[in-house]
This record gives sequence, C-alpha cells and structure tokens, in this order.
Amino acid sequence: MITWKAKKHHIFIETPASFDFKVNLDYLQRNANECMYEIENNRITRVMKINHMRTLVRISEADRENIVVEFLADTEPILLEDKKAIVHDVCEWFDLERNLLPFYEMGWQDSLLKQAIERFYGLRVMGLNDLFEALCWGILGQQVSLPFAYTLKRQFVEKFGDSLDYNGKKYWIFPSFDKISRLTVEDLADIKMTKRKREYIIDVAKLMANGDLSKEKLLHLDDLKQAEEELVRIRGIGPWTANYVLMRCLRYQNAFPIDDVGLINAIKFVMGMDRKPTKEEIRALASQWENWESYATFYLWRMLY
Repeated sequence: MITWKAKKHHIFIETPASFDFKVNLDYLQRNANECMYEIENNRITRVMKINHMRTLVRISEADRENIVVEFLADTEPILLEDKKAIVHDVCEWFDLERNLLPFYEMGWQDSLLKQAIERFYGLRVMGLNDLFEALCWGILGQQVSLPFAYTLKRQFVEKFGDSLDYNGKKYWIFPSFDKISRLTVEDLADIKMTKRKREYIIDVAKLMANGDLSKEKLLHLDDLKQAEEELVRIRGIGPWTANYVLMRCLRYQNAFPIDDVGLINAIKFVMGMDRKPTKEEIRALASQWENWESYATFYLWRMLY
C-alpha cells in the first residue's frame, strides 16, 4: 500500500527503497522527440486524465523517499476521489507498488542480467496506462526504428490529440479512441505510416468505441495466455505487440516478447556474441526469469535504448 499526503497544490507520494527517480527520469529522456510529456530541470510536466477531468502536473523528486506531484494551471482536483485517482495513475506509471527485491535477488545471480541491474538499479517498467495509447504505440513501433516510431507518434498526437496550454507551451493529450474510430484511412494519410497501420489503429479504435475491447475486460481474464489470445485476435496485433501491451499496460510480470529485435540485440551485446541468439538459446537463458520476464526484458532493452 502506497502512503501519500496532500498539501496545498501538491501531493507527496512515498516511494519504495528499490526506486530511483533519476534512473527512471533518464529512461524517460531517451528520445528528444517524445511528445506526451516534457522534462526540464529534473521535473516531468504532463497532462493526466482522471475521472471526469484533465489536470496538468509536474512530477519531481522531493527527497530520496518521496516524489511530489505539483498541480499547474489551476487544474488541481478538489475531490478526494480525484486526488486518489492521480496517486493511482502516478503509481501505475512508475510501477511503485511492485516489490522488486525478488527480481534483484534473482538477477544478481544471473550473468545476463547482473550488468543491467548494476547500471540501472531502481528502474521500473514505465507504464502506458491507457490501453488505446499502448496499442497504438505498439502498432506504430512495428518494423521501424525507435526514433522513427517517436516521429510517427508525434505526428499522430499533434494532428488528432487535444492539448492544454501553459506558459506558452502545449502539453498534449493522446487522441481518444472515440475520435479515431470516426476517421477514415484517408484522414490519417498525412501520418507517414503504412496504409495497413492506419487501418489497424482505426480498427482498434472501433473495437474500443463499441465496447468490444477494454482494459477492464482484459484484466478480468484469468491469465496472461487468455489475455494474449484476446489481443492477437485483433487485426494487426501479433504476439510481439500483444506482449508489449501485456507488459506495459496490463502489467503482467511474465509477459515476454521473445521475438523482439531489441531484446535479441541486447542479449547479443551483453554476451559479446558475433551472431544473433536463437529462440532456443533465449528460452534457455530466460529459464531462470520465471514470473519476471517483463522486468528482465525491460532491463536488457535499457542496455541499448
């Protein structure tokens, strides 16, 4: 249970010992083309959608044991339930309620993970709390470089998203599935993605707008395999995208995008291999990661990205 307290225009959230704000901040700054938040002077500014409202927040480290959420632009929620929702979303974004000590105990003994843990101790699997955003990001990232995926996301968000203005800057809100569900493939033609990807994103938006797909429905399934099966039934969602969403949105610790190019390259890099590891070799290496596959993958990704 996360402990928090509200003071005027601020919420202080207690963080676990196995959390390092700076390490997570460094991860969030890995690409300068990120459009969903701004990082300046070790502070993150972003819009958060909670319940019936949108609020502009600035998140920073108060001390080694707390992060502080400051409300900007007169968007501080008044109701206690809204403040609780903010705390929940911040904790979800930083995965603060996860006890990472068992992962570290396992990882220190793992020759593949040890180096990543030494470099990035305190890193959390940063969440994509909104299912539509997570699915879109997964689709946009298919078979393209990470920098180009960020370019596509910025184009998509700035064309179809809303924003809040503060101190002469725009802070973007990811496009809603309701809005995208009403568009045609031609409406997305200015976004430099393939026609298929445009179709996939509109299809996902329509499923969510119709109520056939939701984060709540997926979370009510019994296990990861059932959730993965539901996701891969969707046109354009293969095992890689499904596991990416299971990892970063639905928070399955055992989600494992085993075919991910970044994971393959990270293993090759850490092990000093002159070839790519086979799937069988990856399975053997991952045999010790049971129920921590998502964190192992994320830490290995961080060795490269």
